[in-house]
Amino acid sequence: MITIEVSAQDTAESVEQIRQVIGGEITERWGQYSLDVANERATGSIRFIIFEWGVSLLEFDITFSDEVLMKVDTSEFNPINFYYCLEGYCGHKFGYQPEDKIKIMEQFQSVILTNRDGGVSDRYFPKDVKISQTVIQVRRKPFLRKRLNQGEELNKQLYRVFLDTDHEKIFAYYGSYNLKIAEVISQIKKVKAKGMVRIMMIEGFVYQILSMHILQHNKEVQNKGPQTNLLKRELKAIRKYAKKIEKNIAKDFSLEEISAETGLTQAKLQEGFKLLYNKTVTEYIRHARLELARDYIANTEMNISEVVYSIGFTSRSYFSKIFKEKYGLSPSEFKNSKRSVEVVGQ
Repeated sequence: MITIEVSAQDTAESVEQIRQVIGGEITERWGQYSLDVANERATGSIRFIIFEWGVSLLEFDITFSDEVLMKVDTSEFNPINFYYCLEGYCGHKFGYQPEDKIKIMEQFQSVILTNRDGGVSDRYFPKDVKISQTVIQVRRKPFLRKRLNQGEELNKQLYRVFLDTDHEKIFAYYGSYNLKIAEVISQIKKVKAKGMVRIMMIEGFVYQILSMHILQHNKEVQNKGPQTNLLKRELKAIRKYAKKIEKNIAKDFSLEEISAETGLTQAKLQEGFKLLYNKTVTEYIRHARLELARDYIANTEMNISEVVYSIGFTSRSYFSKIFKEKYGLSPSEFKNSKRSVEVVGQ
């Protein structure tokens, strides 16, 4: 087992202490730091960004070659941690707890944890399992000063955690699966902008993810969380098929076909799409087609008819109707507006 002891004062020092054990090199570009490692102990990266409003984004995309115990001393740095595993899983217990109290942070599960000052948190990572985990770390005092202007809207339990600026209490919440958070985290990984624009875009996603964690906690504490009998594997199958729709947008999908391919009933498909995307299957397909059409019109030389047929529609008039309903402009008006912006910018 690889043991990593972390007793840092901030996110940056935490990653440096990890580097001292597993090796690798830390580089920085426009405020985003990355520990890249490829050796006998681990392969992958740990990235982080520190924002001025009291929040850090820490991303693990790494595979350890042996089991890892990370002992985190919270004497100096004790944020509220919002965890989400996009891939893989890991374990956690507070230092005073016995080994049989280790709890698993499962894939797609929202988890919120914080320790008391001077406590120890034990984190466990499995051997040879790809871990893709996002951790949003909130330092309470600067966050309260800059962003938590309507704390009374939080439920009392979580609100007390934010107000516990002396870090006297332990808090642990293991929520239900939330694939909507997975969609937003995936958007972070797709950001192609560079420089400060990239950091600003990521910052927006971080605030959205943090809000989603908090809202889910509030609803579940109040027993208002989404009610579903769908299993985790069924939700994963629906999310996987949604990606297939995006990649084969012109195909004429039918509920019968999707049901046969996924092994899910049509009722479960509809329930899953509504839960994950707030849309029926048909609405999701139409939404995906319109989003792609908008990108084609804005970024290619394709004419409107070419766009219509490339995304699987057969009627240009119907396409124009639903495009205007969604975006407030007809396809031609939208195309002309993009051209006007380009001319002004030249």
